[in-house]
Amino acid sequence: MDGTWSKLAKFLIVDDQEYNITLLDRILRRAGFSNLHSTMNSQEIVPLFQEIAPDIVLLDLHMPGIDGFEALKQLRELDKEGSYLPILVLTADVTPEAKKKALQEGANDFLTKPFDKTEVILRINNLLKTRYLYLQLQHQNEHLEERVRERTADLEKAQFEILHLLARTSEFRDDMTGQHTNRVGEMAGMIAQTMALSKQEVELIRLAAPLHDLGKIGIPDEILLKPGRFTPEEFEYMKSHTSIGASILEGSLFPVLKVAEEIAMSHHEKWDGTGYPKGLKGDEIPFVARIVALADFFDALTHERPYKRAWTVSEALSEIDKQRGLHFDPQIVDAFKSIVQKIGVS
Repeated sequence: MDGTWSKLAKFLIVDDQEYNITLLDRILRRAGFSNLHSTMNSQEIVPLFQEIAPDIVLLDLHMPGIDGFEALKQLRELDKEGSYLPILVLTADVTPEAKKKALQEGANDFLTKPFDKTEVILRINNLLKTRYLYLQLQHQNEHLEERVRERTADLEKAQFEILHLLARTSEFRDDMTGQHTNRVGEMAGMIAQTMALSKQEVELIRLAAPLHDLGKIGIPDEILLKPGRFTPEEFEYMKSHTSIGASILEGSLFPVLKVAEEIAMSHHEKWDGTGYPKGLKGDEIPFVARIVALADFFDALTHERPYKRAWTVSEALSEIDKQRGLHFDPQIVDAFKSIVQKIGVS
């Protein structure tokens, strides 16, 4: 991303507490941002938005007059042209319901007060990177007729970077390396290729698979990062990451994001019908989700997590064999095992 563009990015800060605005102003200026606009009156959101055309909005939830949820609706209505306006919610409301509702209404990220200064800047930089890439795509599209051949490679690269950023977003809070999403994408692509899917289908699955857990951004830290077993209530909430992820990806015209939506919703369904969220069985489960389910399962087993050791490949294969026809599509298990036998997986 162009560093000059980032530092000149226009901020709109909306909070009914002067202290919070002053604190954010100080943090942002120390980070090198200077184009800052703020208001404590939520009634001014729309006219300010129209006047300054912000690149990012920092929004409180509970305010007199127009609250943050209504503000989200108004901002998304104003931002119809697909310019990707990132909205970061900063609130003292730590309830899971508030986070889920804010994300459903169009927030791109969510932090609770009191927040860590470093994390605020990291989240803002990630959102601005995505904003910058979207603006670049828009600018390039304006010149599409003149530069079709020249632009093809740029579009593919930009799309890959956007998908990569979205995948990193899903892993940011419980896998700082982001390698799990990459590995799942590569393995899902290999399985698809082994099952004789077309080159285009293989590439779609490879690019879409890393977004399988995008909905995790809507799960509270105390559940997502819990080191032990979930209570039944916590597990029910954790399961909602499938529908949250699908709702984030819903409605896209891009084939790769349509595939990603199917994967996000159904990658925890099981062949025997005992999975979630819908209890789909057998061929009712989208084929792409069946592939990613196995790739995700294998990678999770064979890599260390805070709450478990890494299984050996042999142990993981033994467990996958046990789940053939139960958790997993038998044909996909066979294709996966042939990959392991041919190339080996460490």
